[in-house]
Amino acid sequence: MSTTSNFDVQSTFCVLCGRTDDCTEKYGEKRTYVEYNLTVHNYCLLMSSGIWQRGEEDEGVDGFLITDIRKEVKRAAKLKCNICRKKGASIGCVAPKCKRSYHFPCGLQRECIFQFMEDFRSYCWDHRPVQEFTDQEPRGASQCTICLDLVEHLPVYTVLKSPCCKNAWFHRECLQYQALSAGIFFFRCTVCNNKEKFQKEMLRMGIHIPERDASWELEENAYQDLLHCYQHCDVKRCLCKKGRDYNEPDSKWEIKRCQYCGSRGTHLACSSMQSWEENWECMECRSIFATSGKYSKQKKRSLATSEKSNGTTCLLEEPSPKSPRQSSGSPRNFLLQSQKIMCQNLSPCSHRELPASNRMTMSLSPVMSNRHLKERRREVCNILKELKVQVKTKPTRLNINAENIWSSALKGFRQRMFSPTNTIELLMLHLQNSSLFEGSSGKTLSLDFQALEENLYFEAGKMIAVSLVHGGPPPGFFSKTLYNCLVYGPENVKPSLEDVADDDVAQTIKKIKYANSLSSLQSTLQDCCEFLAAAGCLRPVTALCDKNMLVNDILIYHVIKRVTLPLESFRQGLKTLGVLEKMQMRPNVFSSIFCHKSERLSAKTICDLFTIHSTSDVNKVEGADFWMGYLQEVESGESVVTLEDILLFVTGSCYIPSIGFDPEPTIKFLHIRSSLNVSFCCRQV
Repeated sequence: MSTTSNFDVQSTFCVLCGRTDDCTEKYGEKRTYVEYNLTVHNYCLLMSSGIWQRGEEDEGVDGFLITDIRKEVKRAAKLKCNICRKKGASIGCVAPKCKRSYHFPCGLQRECIFQFMEDFRSYCWDHRPVQEFTDQEPRGASQCTICLDLVEHLPVYTVLKSPCCKNAWFHRECLQYQALSAGIFFFRCTVCNNKEKFQKEMLRMGIHIPERDASWELEENAYQDLLHCYQHCDVKRCLCKKGRDYNEPDSKWEIKRCQYCGSRGTHLACSSMQSWEENWECMECRSIFATSGKYSKQKKRSLATSEKSNGTTCLLEEPSPKSPRQSSGSPRNFLLQSQKIMCQNLSPCSHRELPASNRMTMSLSPVMSNRHLKERRREVCNILKELKVQVKTKPTRLNINAENIWSSALKGFRQRMFSPTNTIELLMLHLQNSSLFEGSSGKTLSLDFQALEENLYFEAGKMIAVSLVHGGPPPGFFSKTLYNCLVYGPENVKPSLEDVADDDVAQTIKKIKYANSLSSLQSTLQDCCEFLAAAGCLRPVTALCDKNMLVNDILIYHVIKRVTLPLESFRQGLKTLGVLEKMQMRPNVFSSIFCHKSERLSAKTICDLFTIHSTSDVNKVEGADFWMGYLQEVESGESVVTLEDILLFVTGSCYIPSIGFDPEPTIKFLHIRSSLNVSFCCRQV
């Protein structure tokens, strides 16, 4: 059927609704048929009550015969629209005893429901289907997951809720545009990806889902660029002498592309990658996923640094332009001094970004008994032993300078031949006094741009993971907030005032929190307006109760959002040897070694640590009694020997590692004279 634009002006009016509007999204495609002197909107034709598709798809107008269309026009000419009061109302409400008729555009304007399915029913504003709202439905507003603007949780025509996701709300207009773009094969819930249940409800509520492929699939040569493989090394210092574009498959000079965007690359050697199977992501993708809190859980690990042959550290990725370099000696109250830096480089915290009611506080028990700690540490021991199966007998020797343990260990971990599965002739010391952490007892991550640029947060996480699996000491200094961010994700954690290490920031928050009048609150906000602007929390306050949400947003910004990139880098390091995955599977168990210091050695702890054996000359019970009595004397200070001395003498370690000793220490009583002769045995290294 041919169409043309060179047609009589009157023919550009739709024969059913009488309008000249040409808006495909609202009224469907507008078609003009010269030979039949006919112009019609697709939706006007589909929804008309007195016409059916009696022909084949290639007959008439999509199966609507021309003679039938003319009959429908004559029928509608006798009916007056209940909205605009003009003739030609071809659509009627299907509710029993309802006599209302209207044009399709008028029905849209009056918020009627048109169901583009089955027999294409139409419902007027009084009889239209509605979604059920229960008393338990959350009130307020949330983000429409399509346009990301706020949508009010109200039972109105312009708002639709998902039938498959409890807290998913959409603008009707956004859903309609997405349905037209995605088509019946790709239109689904943007939150849970449900298709069948979601489409059924949206069709019932009047969303038109065209029976065609998605618009991006129909575009000619839309994916032509994907046929070109990116081959360029983008690390800061490329080690390949033949240039950044050189690519030699099955060698260390093979180019590996970013697993997410594919538009950045690196030579395997330039990123210390020993196998093509290792995942690699560019700094831009890492920053994006870290900021959104949706970093892929399938990613194995991130390698971001290497060394030149002369031992000079080489950064492998360009620093993000959004992260200005800051020396480790910069004062911690830079938040109050540099509004410009924070506004340009860190994501602001909006009080509407995440409703307080939706935030989950996954805190640990404030008081944990020693019995519970011991039980959980036994579980940690068993889990770490499972992870230790990966460890090989091949050793990696790290030369450690006692005066500079951190730099020496960092250099060893960055060796090109370093593998976390090789045994390490080093017991890791605590990192809690490094510049990567801040706070007193329970520490959180600090914001050190230089450390972030040099990828030190990743290395620190990897060191802790390797230390735990290889029998090193546990951290024991993490705050509950930091630990919860690691295992549950930062978006699900609500920080407290105790997590703020900066005294100036803490005092500012306290002034806001404890303001006892609206005038004093506004005065306080005026005094610290630069700080609030830097945190993205500067907004009008009209009531005293507004301070609670403001304090909450400031805490989320300062404790979590401000250190999003360091936190994600640290998490990637903890994924080494599968440690973070086990932490996320058993969070309460691992909190015993990450958030709690190891208990002081006691006589009972040492006694339980050793397996007691005895010869035929010595009664086992008698030997055990003597051993426990001796340890109690040591514990009470009646001996020059300490419990730490005994542990160090037997195992070579002055602490009990989280993974335990393998093999377990044993003590054997040989024979009795005036005293017992004792033989210790432990091959722990």
